[in-house]
Parts: sequence; C-alpha cells; structure tokens
Amino acid sequence: MDTRGGFLISRIKQAGGRRFDRMLDEAGIDAFNGAQGRILYVLWQGDGLTISQIGSQTSLANTTLTSMLERMEAGGLIRRAPSPQDRRAQLIFLTEAARALQADYEAISQRMNALYYDGFTEDEVRQLEGYLMRILHNLEGGK
Repeated sequence: MDTRGGFLISRIKQAGGRRFDRMLDEAGIDAFNGAQGRILYVLWQGDGLTISQIGSQTSLANTTLTSMLERMEAGGLIRRAPSPQDRRAQLIFLTEAARALQADYEAISQRMNALYYDGFTEDEVRQLEGYLMRILHNLEGGK
C-alpha cells in the first residue's frame, strides 16, 4: 500500500505555520512568531518550567529551544531564575508583557482551529484527532 501520511502531515504543519504567522501579522502581533507561541502556550498553562520540560511539551529540541528562549528573553517575554531544587537548572517564567498577549493568541488559535476543521463534523474531528494521537504515540515510542 502506498501511503503519504507523513508527507501530508509535514505539509499541513508548514502551511499551518505560515497561515498562523500571517494571522499574527494581520492582528498586529509582532512580539512573537508561531513557534514562540507554542512556548508561550505551554507557559500560559503554568510557568516556572525547565527547558527540558518545555521541550517535552513542545517537541522542540533543547538547542532550538535555547536560542528561541534567548530571543524571547531579549524581547521581554520571559525571564529566567535558578531552580531552588537543582542549581544547574533554570526555570522559565512569563513576564507581564507575555501574559498580556494571551487573549490575542487564543483568539488567533480559535480562528486557526476553525480553519483546520472547516467542513468536518464533530465525529470526524474526534476520529481524526484520535488517529493523530495514535500516530504521535507510535512516534514517541509507544510500541
């Protein structure tokens, strides 16, 4: 059987990233890009995380994450603090400037969600997300 799932998922990721960045631009949000938004999203759920914790939740490599966090720190979106439990680790915290962007980010995320699932029934959305979760589980070593 000839399959193209991985290719299609890659194209969807690229097209979605470009569209999300365009939506940010149209909304006048230039404080972060789509990839940095993934980091902010994780921190909006609860900050004070290590780089490794952020990496596991965003699937970004630590080397990529380190450079992105440096740019975000320079842009006033995050601050670092030493971990009280592990002197080698740093914890990443949001600044008030980053917290102020959450509502705008969530509005654009909702628009993206509507675009992704345009024309799908609720059952189709649940089914698709179930399949995607199975693929992610497989890729993350579930077998």
